[in-house]
Amino acid sequence: MSPKGGSRSGKRTGHPARTGGAHGRFTPRRILFLVIAVLTLVFIFENTRKVTVRLLIPEVVMPLYLALLAAAVLGALCAALYLGRRGK
Repeated sequence: MSPKGGSRSGKRTGHPARTGGAHGRFTPRRILFLVIAVLTLVFIFENTRKVTVRLLIPEVVMPLYLALLAAAVLGALCAALYLGRRGK
């Protein structure tokens, strides 16, 4: 026999953010993330001229947006690794 008050009845209970309610989709943190991501992408793709980038020894000529995009991706990767490690 199953308990009458159990959560196995198939109904989703709990906090709206956990169940995908309207309040869970647009949290202030997600809105801030989206605004920063859009501003970063606009800044990156507005800078399209060619630049010389020195990678330790070789010098590479590439569009500035690729250098900025690479720096943003590396920064996000470092942040993700740091935050993932901090949570354990």
